[in-house]
Amino acid sequence: LSLRKAKTPRRPGQKKPSNIEKDPVGVYCRIRPLGAEDEECCVEMISSATIQLHAPDGLKANRNGEFKETQYSFKKVFGINTNQIELFEDVAKPLIEDLIHCKNGLLFTYGVTGSGKTFTMTGSPGEGGLLPRSLDILFNTIGPFQAKRFVFKPDEKNGMEIQGQVDALLERQKRDSQQSVPKTPSSRQKADPEFADMISSEEARKFENVDEDCCYSVFVSYIEIYNNYIYDLLEDAQFDPIRPKAPQSKILREDQNHNMYVAGCTEVEVKSTEEAFEVFWKGQKKRRIANTELNRESSRSHSVFTVKLAQAPLDADGDHILQDKNQVNVSQLCLVDLAGSERTSRTRAEGSRLREAGNINQSLMTLRTCMEVLRENQICGTNKMVPYRDSKVTHLFKNYFDGEGKVRMIVCVNPKADDYDETMLVLRFAEVTQEVEVARPIDRPICGLAAGRRHRNRAFKDELLPSLPNFELVDPADDQSLPRLIEILERRHRVRQMMAQQYDQTANTLKSMFQQFDGQINAKETFLHAQRCKLSEKEKVILSQKTELERLEKKSKTLEYKVDILQKTTDMYEQDKRSLRQELETRDQRLQRELTDRKRMEQRMQGMVTDTKFKWEKECERRVNAKQLEMQNKLWVKDEKLKQLKAIVTESSGVGVFPTERPEKPERPSRERDHNVGQMRSASPSPLHVTFPTFLYHPVVTGLPVHPMHRRSHSAGGEKWVDHKPSSNLDLDTVMQPILPNAIKVSTPNEKALSKCQKYVLRHQELASDGEIETKLIKGNVFKTRGGGQAVQFTDIETLKHECPTASSRKRGSGSGDGAAHMEDIENRVS
Repeated sequence: LSLRKAKTPRRPGQKKPSNIEKDPVGVYCRIRPLGAEDEECCVEMISSATIQLHAPDGLKANRNGEFKETQYSFKKVFGINTNQIELFEDVAKPLIEDLIHCKNGLLFTYGVTGSGKTFTMTGSPGEGGLLPRSLDILFNTIGPFQAKRFVFKPDEKNGMEIQGQVDALLERQKRDSQQSVPKTPSSRQKADPEFADMISSEEARKFENVDEDCCYSVFVSYIEIYNNYIYDLLEDAQFDPIRPKAPQSKILREDQNHNMYVAGCTEVEVKSTEEAFEVFWKGQKKRRIANTELNRESSRSHSVFTVKLAQAPLDADGDHILQDKNQVNVSQLCLVDLAGSERTSRTRAEGSRLREAGNINQSLMTLRTCMEVLRENQICGTNKMVPYRDSKVTHLFKNYFDGEGKVRMIVCVNPKADDYDETMLVLRFAEVTQEVEVARPIDRPICGLAAGRRHRNRAFKDELLPSLPNFELVDPADDQSLPRLIEILERRHRVRQMMAQQYDQTANTLKSMFQQFDGQINAKETFLHAQRCKLSEKEKVILSQKTELERLEKKSKTLEYKVDILQKTTDMYEQDKRSLRQELETRDQRLQRELTDRKRMEQRMQGMVTDTKFKWEKECERRVNAKQLEMQNKLWVKDEKLKQLKAIVTESSGVGVFPTERPEKPERPSRERDHNVGQMRSASPSPLHVTFPTFLYHPVVTGLPVHPMHRRSHSAGGEKWVDHKPSSNLDLDTVMQPILPNAIKVSTPNEKALSKCQKYVLRHQELASDGEIETKLIKGNVFKTRGGGQAVQFTDIETLKHECPTASSRKRGSGSGDGAAHMEDIENRVS
């Protein structure tokens, strides 16, 4: 049993269609003027889209000592004479138009410290930057169509809720009653003179193609990213002079649409440009800036000012907002002022300033890395992970690079020669960034209500109750104004009465129409009821037919299945039939071949039998002749012996008598016949060799009799034997007996005896052909079987034969045998 640590299931990412249209990141370049006329310049504007960077005097760009000039291209280059409104028209104005049409946008400034980023974003009195101009054109466009306060309410999860008129009124009254809480400035109050003249009335802009059938509400938030921590610049924290608390950092979260947002960030609803800019200025005062060697007011953090626009359509009457959360569209524009990259060797930063510079450079380096990875993935088709989470800046704007809106970047360049190295790095990064493509945001769906609802509602109100003219009553007895006012009021009263009568007539007409419609509806319902009854009957018939059809289909499928099985069986039988037929033909051919071979073998064997018969006839004839010759030789030898004996007997009986003549030596049988027979011999497998013995002398042996030794059996050895001697065997009492020293004698074999021994011998007796008892020793090895029993494998047979010497003498002839025995006895005695 293995235990595994449970893992949080991975949430599936948002699926995007593969055929998304993409646009490159819009990168613009702005060159700030030099601080002094005698300063050396290292940046030159070649065209409206190209700048040239050349090394300053005293700096050699390569080993040859030559100056290396590089050119960089952008979507548009703004020179030193470009004013703020021209920059706004080309860069920020399209983003505001997309914001009104429910599309997100991101605009950030990037460059070396002291290159004019904050001036480009904020501006100065008389020269308003991108931020105040964006707010101005936004409120100029949607001003007449704004909803009342607290109709839209943030849900603290990066979404919006719609409140009813009563709830919104209660919220406004609660806000007005809380005197201790500082209010956001109203548009009716006098604007702060510090930014009142940033945008002149001649420079005011507005869009004409706005949807008048929607209600709008603007929310702003302002945060800064300092040392990779997020702080809310609009948060109202109570000041404690005794124990002041450090501001609390915020965290990033992901909403239900996988968009990143700052949790717990303050979102302020504003109704005018002045009110929105005053909120911005309130947070700007809290932003961290410091004096460095390169910039008197250097930003030590990245600031993000977010403009969030919530819009919802009006209802069908064009009077109130449609109370449907799904119809609320929220779009936002992020205006980012990035802190400038700097070298500590030039700023001579120490302590906290050194730490700030390190965090700023680290976050900008992470932004460069993300852009390079995105560019590599898009160009090479790879799928490397983009390190958004390495920095709060990239993590917050991750969705924009994934296709949640347009992205615009303004590269601010300081042309002075001291910033040459930093400027070259910034321009390289800008060139890489504009090669990154971002998915084009899709259009949000609109509601299906008719257009022009607000205009029709307003026209109806004006026609129904015309507005009263302006009267100035100076005296209670005014004879001119009062009769006019009375006449107007009487006319309005008559209009009301006429409208009430028309309303009653219309109501009665509608009632009669409704009654007529009710009668028609009842008739239709009766007809429908009858049709439903018929339909139910038809449905029952159809259901029964469907049931029958299903049964037939099942039966058809069953029959088809059986047919398939029978077809397969038939195919199998046909295949077996073909195979059996082929096998039969093969066997017939084999049988014919065997018959042919058999006939050929019979003919061959007949020839061999004939040859062998002829050979054996010759051999038998040869052997017979040889036997006759041998018997003749034996007879001749015996005759010679008799003659010699007769001569000895004669000499011993007639002593003193003259010796008689020696009889003639009988002739020995001629060998000519034997020689002739030898020539006639054929090849024999076992030729017979004949010897001719002379006199046989048997010496007399004297001494102690020698006891006959027992014959040692071949079975004697070191193994243990089972000696199986059946009870039917006879004891022959012979001298030579097989002896087994390590033997267990049994009359019937059993498993116990076999398990203790390695050898086995069986004594078997049978009657031989000569009438004597023959004993056979059948030997074998004992081994164990798989079932746990014992088995014997026979390996050898020894035969012990009992012969009687007198038996052979009885079978001989009486004459020749007696003579031979007598002659042998005589020869023994003579010797």
